[in-house]
Amino acid sequence: MIDRIHIEQLSFHARIGVSEAERAKLQRLAANVTFWPEMRADLNDLIANTVDYSAVAQAVKEFVAGSEFGLIETLADKLAAHLLAQFGVSRVTVEVRKFVLSDTKFVSVTATQESAEG
Repeated sequence: MIDRIHIEQLSFHARIGVSEAERAKLQRLAANVTFWPEMRADLNDLIANTVDYSAVAQAVKEFVAGSEFGLIETLADKLAAHLLAQFGVSRVTVEVRKFVLSDTKFVSVTATQESAEG
């Protein structure tokens, strides 16, 4: 049985920032997404018996493309809730990385959401 599935460094561009100047152009962000599929007895080597990580990656990109936030904290929280509602997972953790400070590699925020049944 699979405990979790992890997507590392999914890159995308978003309109995000506190100031209007920061939101004036798209910024490169990256996300790490970890999700725990709902329990299944046996995968039987069928994609239908798990969560399609390609579909999760596409859902992240579509969600971000249709959104605009001031804070990466809000983006991480809303994205985690969106993925939890859309896919058969009991828990999802989203880390959003923003490459904004010149003297750092990145700034990141992590949000975790769990299903009511989990």
